[in-house]
Formats: sequence, C-alpha cells, structure tokens
Amino acid sequence: MKYRLVLLMLLIGLQSVSGQNDGTQRSGFHFLFGPSGANIRDFNEMLASKGISPLRKGYNSIGLGYQNRFNDFIAGLELIHNNGPTSDFREYEIDYRSSRLYLNIGYSFTEAEERMQLIHYMSLGMGYLNFEMLRENNDRSFPEFLQHPAAGYIIRQKNIHMGSWHMGGFLTEIGFQLGYDFIFPGGEETVELVGKFGYSFSPFENAWNNKGIAFDNIQSGAFLRVGAGIALKDRNYFYRDATLGLHLIFGKHITNPNQLNAHFEGSGFNPLPKNPSNLGIKILGENRGRLYSVDIYNLALKERATENYRHTLNSVRVYGNLGKKLYEGKTLEFGVLAGVGYGNLRYTLEHLQKPDFPGLFEEPDYDGYLTAGGVLAKPEIYLAYLMPLSNQSVFDLVYAVHTGYELPVNNYKLAGVEMRKYMAGPYLHLSIGIRP
Repeated sequence: MKYRLVLLMLLIGLQSVSGQNDGTQRSGFHFLFGPSGANIRDFNEMLASKGISPLRKGYNSIGLGYQNRFNDFIAGLELIHNNGPTSDFREYEIDYRSSRLYLNIGYSFTEAEERMQLIHYMSLGMGYLNFEMLRENNDRSFPEFLQHPAAGYIIRQKNIHMGSWHMGGFLTEIGFQLGYDFIFPGGEETVELVGKFGYSFSPFENAWNNKGIAFDNIQSGAFLRVGAGIALKDRNYFYRDATLGLHLIFGKHITNPNQLNAHFEGSGFNPLPKNPSNLGIKILGENRGRLYSVDIYNLALKERATENYRHTLNSVRVYGNLGKKLYEGKTLEFGVLAGVGYGNLRYTLEHLQKPDFPGLFEEPDYDGYLTAGGVLAKPEIYLAYLMPLSNQSVFDLVYAVHTGYELPVNNYKLAGVEMRKYMAGPYLHLSIGIRP
C-alpha cells in the first residue's frame, strides 16, 4: 500500500505537467555515494553513564536515483542505503544502518538546455532501521547455530528483512542538486556528474524509539553525495530515438529453501515457506532499439520459528542489464535482456522477548544471523503494454510482464549449508511504470 501511494503521487505530479504544451523535457538516472551525519544521542548517553566511549558518528551512503524534468518542474525517486561505521565493545561489534526511499519534488534555477543544472528539492519518504551488537557467528555448523543462536542482539524497525512492504515511517530531506553534462557528438545520452547536499531528518519526535532508546538521530543529519549517471531529452519532435523510464516491480520466484527446512524440522523449528515474493524498482532505458536497465529488488521469507523466535531469510539483488527490443507497435513491445549482478543472503533468528535498555546492553545474547553473498546472472524477456497519460503523449503508463531465470555464479553457503539451488530458479515479475 505504501509503495502504491508513492507511485500514485509521482504519477499525479507528472500528469499535472504533461498537460502543458510545447514543453522541454529531460530524464536521467544516477548513482550516488558520500558521507551523511548521524549521532545516536540516547545510546551514547547510556554508554557515557557507564564510562564507555561513544560510538563513531556518521554514515557512508550509496544510492540510485531517477529524475524527470518538465520545464522547471522536477519529480523523481531515490533509493539510499546508509551504512554506519562499526565500533568494538569487548568481543562484540556495534553497527547501525538504514535504508530510505524518497519521492523528490523540486524546481530548477537553470534553463533546460544548459549543461549546468541547479535544482532545489524536497523529499518525502519512508525508511528502515537496523541497530545491532553481535559477535562473529559464521564459524559454526548450521545445527550448532540452531542450538545456540544467541550472539548478541538486533533491533530492527520497519523491517525490510520481512519484506520491502514493511518499510515505513515518515522521513524528509531538503537539499540542492548540482549537475554538469558531458555531451558526446551524435549521441542522445549525456554523461552527467551530480552533487547533492542538504539535510535529512525525521519530523516526528520519538518516531524511531525502540527498546527505550530514541534512534531518531540515526535518521537525521547533513549529507553530501556525489556521483554520475546518464541524462537525455525524451521528447523528440520527429521520432523517438531514446527514452528512460521508471518501473515498480513485484512478483514471485519459484524456489524453495529445502536445505534449511530440513535442518529446521530436525531441530523442532517451523519451516520457512516457499516461493519468496519480491518488491523493487527497475530503471529501463532505450536508444534505437538497444536496451539497458538497472534492477534492485528484495526477496523475503518470514515465519514464527518457535514460541520465542522468529526467523527470516532475506536476499537483496542488484543487476545491470543490456538487451534488444525485438518488436515495437503502437501500444505493445517485446524485448530480451541479459544481466549480471550481486545478491546477498541473510538468515536471521530473532528473539521476540528481548528486554529494554540498559538491561539488553548488559545481557545482550538473544539474536543471531548468518550471511553469504556472490555474483548472479540472468536472462530475461518482457512484454509491455503502453498507455498514454495525456493527449500530447508526453508520458506513457507502462504495464509489463518480465520472466527469466537467475543463475548464481558462485556457491552460497550459510554455516556450511549449500544455498545455490535456492538462489537459482525462474521468476515472474509484474511491473507498472512511467516512460517519457
């Protein structure tokens, strides 16, 4: 529901500008990275009362953004992952991270055809928070892990390990974006260097309070992000030679965690369900029939493991794809893509009856998790239906079906349990998106 609301807001904004005549238009996507401020004030005050040094501050941020400009109006979507620096306490490692999905609305101070872009924008979005204090936990067999999983504690709020639709809360961001285009003769695309700076914050006090500690400051702080991407003019007066669209994807993967479930049933745990669902975004570009795209989506399984534990199996996958459009009609198109990317795998056993701080800090052994990661490849075919959003056909609403097969290049092992068969398998995605 939350993701449908974000998409609806984006469509309404784009529809309002698409009714204008004789407008200039520009779309693009970019990758970003940089530092962000963050300070866990309540937790550091608790540490100070015990004579312990505070945690290290700040995030390292990495993200992906899509943006469309019509005249001076800017609308887009941005996905940012923030990974905080680790701090050591005895044999434990303290770490925190967050993910955020933003709808960006802004105004450009520069003319549309200039190489320099200066934009003032505001973002509205939602997020996810992870705070943990854990010992190293990957040196045991899986049966041993199930018998004694506790290696510290994990605090998750708006937990995307249970599925991306669990992301929530209300987060905002205000900032400026500066871009510069490098134009290559004869090409529709331009390479754009991007810099963004501003301030992120959670507008509601104690909205991120958990276990007696306010984690609001993890979601607040100044940021500086730099990066690069591709930008292009999407409206051509003689023929369409290039376009770049944003799509929300969701679907099913035909696979089953059989190896893990065999261990669960032998240890008295409830098995995980099969066929994980996913939710993510696809940025799909075309130039004279050549296709390129970036896919990011999150697979999730969850189940009550025992009376006291919940377990989740989560995998985030990021692909870069190239392909070819094989057929293009007025409202239908058909194409093929091949992609290479990275996928992680994280199994978590989370205790459901953890105490509040400071008791949790003094006796932290409740939760545990195992991780793996590696390279994936996939072939994909898609069939899309295009529906214009306005009489001027400035934007199309695109409905599509995508199907393919994911192939892990290396082995995925969780405490010795082979998970390659789980990572491999066919999938069916449905998508809805906009294409200038």
